[in-house]
Amino acid sequence: MTRQTESSSRSESFRQAAEQLLVGGVNSPVRAFKAVGGEPLIIERAEGAYLFDVDGNRYLDYIGSWGPMILGLSHPAVVAAIRDQAGKGTSYGMSSPLEAELARLIVEAMPSVEMIRFVCSGTEATMSAVRLARAYTKRKLIVKFDGCYHGHGDSFLSQAGSGLATLGISASPGVPEELARLTVSLPYNDVAAVEKAFAEHGREIAAVIVEPLAANMGVVPPAAGFLQALREITSRHQALLIFDEVIAGFRLAYGGAQAVFGVKPDLTTLGKIIGGGLPVGAYGGRREIMQMVAPLGPVYQAGTLAGSPLAMRAGIETIRQLQAPGFYDALAVKAQRLADGFRAALKANGVAGQVNVAGSLLTLFFSPGPVTNYEEAKRCDTKRFARFFSEMLQRGILLPPSQFEALFISAAHTDQEIERTVAACAESLA
Repeated sequence: MTRQTESSSRSESFRQAAEQLLVGGVNSPVRAFKAVGGEPLIIERAEGAYLFDVDGNRYLDYIGSWGPMILGLSHPAVVAAIRDQAGKGTSYGMSSPLEAELARLIVEAMPSVEMIRFVCSGTEATMSAVRLARAYTKRKLIVKFDGCYHGHGDSFLSQAGSGLATLGISASPGVPEELARLTVSLPYNDVAAVEKAFAEHGREIAAVIVEPLAANMGVVPPAAGFLQALREITSRHQALLIFDEVIAGFRLAYGGAQAVFGVKPDLTTLGKIIGGGLPVGAYGGRREIMQMVAPLGPVYQAGTLAGSPLAMRAGIETIRQLQAPGFYDALAVKAQRLADGFRAALKANGVAGQVNVAGSLLTLFFSPGPVTNYEEAKRCDTKRFARFFSEMLQRGILLPPSQFEALFISAAHTDQEIERTVAACAESLA
């Protein structure tokens, strides 16, 4: 279905009302479409692989709510679980059996996680994990990597990916210089830079936090041996290794990126898929570290809506669906078919581009050379991406409105829809 080219009265009316009441008319910057031009979409409902806006336009969706909707949008089993739970109560302010059940599923899937604490977002999870790491090691410095996005916590906004990369922001006003100095940002996939940082500051570094599969500068897989080197270096210097698996957890594989790459971090942060599309986050790891969190230990962290029964039910049902034999293999086949189609379209049209794919995530970079770190990602032709995004949208294909984000394949995407997307790509590039 081709999108209507003129803004209808309903979409425009909603946008004008939102701009008077919401900052920029949105609640997350990337939704404003500033990097790609045009007007932001106003979505009314979702089903399977499709979003429907308030004007009745239908879009084949490759955002998947930025990753959580691995089963597809409005999956019947997840919706039924949420509906059933809502009838029993949406929030208790007390513990429920659902929290322990979801925790059990996660612990069984991820051997590095022995205990877990649920929070309400990925940002909250990474902030809490860093606080815990500092308390456990009695050190202050945190090492992160350029282009890796760990939420909007003050410690993470230096050379971050995702929305900051999209908007060309390297840091954020409001972050005190004193706090910024406690974060060391290094090139992704550069072991030598990590060794140098530890040689200079090893006794001060509390933790290294990393996306084991970078997905916020676009999809950038770890170089061979990179994660293993981080494990060895942090262990040698008695620092902690934190894997931010908010995106990769239960997305790259059932056991996350750590299962795929065979590296056990000390702490892991999760979100997105473990809430089945509802707001959720979690951090977990070795028992001795997690027992420092209140009420067992002195590291304070709390949340009124943490362990929300709605999110727990949605997460439990989602993870159970992911246990189906061959689930991840089928997703990977679809993603590879889409990546191969994109590459063929680039070649046929003589357009310089690279396609990075990992599991069910991929990114088409408008770059003449490989993209293995943030510096290389920033060389992409973002103006060309914006034109490509618009052409695809006119053909009813919704990509992430940023060169620096991942496309997400879901179980709801059919072979026919993959073929349709490849054809739209070829037309759009032409």
